[in-house]
Amino acid sequence: ADMKAAPLLRAWLHRLRGNGVVFHMRHRWTGWDDAGGLCFDTPEGERTLRVVSDHPLPPAGEGINATTSSVHAVVLALGGGSWPQLGSNAAWVSVLQQRKVEVAPLQPSNCGFEVAWSEHFKNKFSGQPLKAVVAGFTDAEGVAHRRQGDCVVTEYGLEGGLIYALSAPLRDTIAAQGYVELSVDLTPGRDLARVSAEVAYPRGSRSLSSHLQSRAGLNALQTGLLRECLSAADFSDPAILARAIKALPVRLIAPRPMAGAISTAGGVKFEMLDQNLMLKNLPGIFCAGEMLDWEAPTGGYLLTACFASGKSVGDGVLRYLKY
Repeated sequence: ADMKAAPLLRAWLHRLRGNGVVFHMRHRWTGWDDAGGLCFDTPEGERTLRVVSDHPLPPAGEGINATTSSVHAVVLALGGGSWPQLGSNAAWVSVLQQRKVEVAPLQPSNCGFEVAWSEHFKNKFSGQPLKAVVAGFTDAEGVAHRRQGDCVVTEYGLEGGLIYALSAPLRDTIAAQGYVELSVDLTPGRDLARVSAEVAYPRGSRSLSSHLQSRAGLNALQTGLLRECLSAADFSDPAILARAIKALPVRLIAPRPMAGAISTAGGVKFEMLDQNLMLKNLPGIFCAGEMLDWEAPTGGYLLTACFASGKSVGDGVLRYLKY
């Protein structure tokens, strides 16, 4: 009925409340006390819940209320570390590590990458889209990666769907060798022979930029990229220029910080979990969503996999509780 997130969220909350779910807002989990109780900061002060398995289960649908002091199962779905302004600040990492839960280091995923643009290029082209190009590189293991799509030139580098799709191997290759030479084909619909012929065609009194636009179909941003990444001598050499149009080397030097990423890689290692997604060394404590050690290639896949892990952990809780 609606494609926007807010109405969808409201509909979910309405259905959940109708099914007996009780929400406790402004409750912040701070970890465990010395006796193993879950500690919360709440508007009414500190509160502790014990995870127990030695007394009868409550009726299905009965929520935690103000007098409840114990629970039978806890699902931690605390997100990654890429949205600290909205609460996904990865504060849970150290809390779980203190309980001997191994956590793979969180890293930015579905993120932009930094390029050392000149001030002139940043000022002139920042925010402009680079459409229908092909980007490729070879990672540190010798595996070739290649994708077609759109991206955006930013003041710090490159961002957008094409870059997000390559972000995991780009990030890992930069970690291994310090940089990535991303090869960008600015005219994927034209082969090198055709581009070479168009570039070498006599341009008469036209500027080289006008010549490239009319003969090779390059816009101002694409020509600006060529000037940015090539020396003046190479830009003036038709053979070198043609090869660069088909494989322009753009050096990526770092992924954007995690707080600016769409999602994060890393998290609770699966070896720490049983088949129900329950922590092996903390009976009754389950984990789901982005806080697990996996990585999605896009935000859409991220949402889908988080929903799937939520369904899986829900089934696991029911099996554990023998409902």
